[in-house]
Amino acid sequence: MSGNISLLNQVLAAARAEHRAALIAYLPAGFPTVDGGIEAVKAVLDGGADIVEIGLPHSDPVLDGPVIQTADDIALKNGVRIADVLRTVREAHAATGKPVLVMTYWNPVDRYGAERFAAELAAAGGAGCILPDLPVEESEGWRKAADQQGLATVFVVAPSSRDERLARITAAGSGFVYAASLMGVTGTRVSVGDQAADLVRRTRAGTELPVCVGLGVSNAAQAAEVASFADGVIVGSAFVKLLLDHGGDPAAGLAAVRALAAELAEGVRKRG
Repeated sequence: MSGNISLLNQVLAAARAEHRAALIAYLPAGFPTVDGGIEAVKAVLDGGADIVEIGLPHSDPVLDGPVIQTADDIALKNGVRIADVLRTVREAHAATGKPVLVMTYWNPVDRYGAERFAAELAAAGGAGCILPDLPVEESEGWRKAADQQGLATVFVVAPSSRDERLARITAAGSGFVYAASLMGVTGTRVSVGDQAADLVRRTRAGTELPVCVGLGVSNAAQAAEVASFADGVIVGSAFVKLLLDHGGDPAAGLAAVRALAAELAEGVRKRG
């Protein structure tokens, strides 16, 4: 079985044709358990997410906030392995038919073997991989393996990225571009939103790839705001926090993430 980059491209193109942004959810594998994590991924996709990113838990998630760090810690203490991540991809895609990517730091993939990881991700029905800490200059080996397996390689850009750097990154990537920015605390919200919109504008200047924004979105109004300037709205911590808050009642946690996905799916259709 080859990977699903074509499915990913189709879903993003369909959202654009509907004059809306795609809703992309993020959840770590193995949290709160492997089985519970699979059910959570199915719940967000059933609730209305177009695409899902499965996080590969890492012991030093330097780019993640405290909510996702907490979930990663729980998953690692439970002994989550790459096989569990791939099983999560396989079962979520098989159950929903929607594109599923893995988001991971480079070190676990490097240790596992890039060709092996790409082949097994494609066999699981995965659509691609987001590698936030892999420099584009060092990515040729991975990109070759991913291309051979029909997988997208999604790179992350930030407001600090200069225009020439953005062009180099987007030229190497496929699927979409992940534009990372932080919502900020109350009172800085407007300026940070402007910064994200500027990053999307600068990124689009050098690529035809969709530009999807991870911005700390947690409700429909914020989703609509980001959807007004981005091709996709990426939501992670808000889903993870709901599962943490309902830790003693897994069924309630699943209902909560399904409901939030439905609310956000409505938000991305309003586009601010």
